[in-house]
Amino acid sequence: MNTPPLQSKLPRVGTTIFTVMSTLAAEKNAVNLGQGFPDFNCDPHLIEVVTEAMKQGLNQYPPMTGVPALRDAIATKIEALHAHQYSAASEITITAGATQGIITIILAVVHAGDEVIVLEPCYDSYVPNIELAGGVPVRVPLTPGTFRPDFDKIAAALTPKTRAIIINSPHNPSGTVWTADDMLRLQEILAPTNVLLISDEVYEHMVFDGQQHHSAARFPDLAARAFIVSSFGKTYHVTGWKVGYVAAPAALSAEFRKVHQFNVFTVNTPVQYGLAAYMADPKPYLELPAFYQRKRDLFREGLKRTRFKLLPCEGSYFQCVDISNVSDLGETEFCQWLTSEIGVAAIPLSAFYGNGFDQRVVRFCFAKKDETLNAALERLQSL
Repeated sequence: MNTPPLQSKLPRVGTTIFTVMSTLAAEKNAVNLGQGFPDFNCDPHLIEVVTEAMKQGLNQYPPMTGVPALRDAIATKIEALHAHQYSAASEITITAGATQGIITIILAVVHAGDEVIVLEPCYDSYVPNIELAGGVPVRVPLTPGTFRPDFDKIAAALTPKTRAIIINSPHNPSGTVWTADDMLRLQEILAPTNVLLISDEVYEHMVFDGQQHHSAARFPDLAARAFIVSSFGKTYHVTGWKVGYVAAPAALSAEFRKVHQFNVFTVNTPVQYGLAAYMADPKPYLELPAFYQRKRDLFREGLKRTRFKLLPCEGSYFQCVDISNVSDLGETEFCQWLTSEIGVAAIPLSAFYGNGFDQRVVRFCFAKKDETLNAALERLQSL
């Protein structure tokens, strides 16, 4: 028996740190604050409307671009929140989660040799997606410590080969939220170029302390060049459903849909109908900032009784801490030790950098039941 050898398209990619830490957490019976998913249920009404769609026989292929009622609901939401009108027919596409949306965008617009700017630390799918498309990732660091964008470095990274830039606000892993001034500065830098913008906004409804999420849709010159990506899984506590969407101008959406139709073609039908019905009430996503801010505050108050140094958390459901006063270990070794010996799983920020940059910072996820957070805090306070 002979299995033909393969030349890997992603030779530097192995098992993700999220899988590694979650597996270790399960082995050690640790509290898993590593991987970013809730351990609580969604609104029972959401289950009911999806179940009702199944019972009504809405179980066959939907339109390739998504159920019209859901695309209408998304267009209505974006206009209400960000004062930008997208055509539900030609500018909004339902995807199998945000991650599928992002790779589909990149495959649709990036050609061999094109450069794509990523701002590190960044979500781990961005760079492999660029490489699969034959593009060249150009890594620009966010400012260490604050994780704010360095626009001088971004401007310096732009070349005639730059095809796109990927931004993410609220930011995973740091919890930083871009301001209106940040978005205006980006708009100014990109104005004389044909660079596309991929705006990962999956944590759009998790912004705290009275701040506002500044979607690329709010800024006309950004919206004209932007693919905006969001996730129902994040917003409605159903990460396993893997349903999201991409909003973009008609010309960009047309190219996106060419790839989408041969990638997944369509997305879960009854879930789409259920989400459309559920979105008739904006209350669940309008109340999400307060819901997660309470969890953030509970977790931060508990962490204040540890030797960790808390970094700001302006949005998302991630809290980063500096471990310098707790251990001399590097980030990865510390997370392995913390999981095995203390019983709490975290993620090293170095995993979000191409060069493994270690700044003695790790990330916790607080999208958990209060009892889960309190159990983790009790263990962390023993350090």
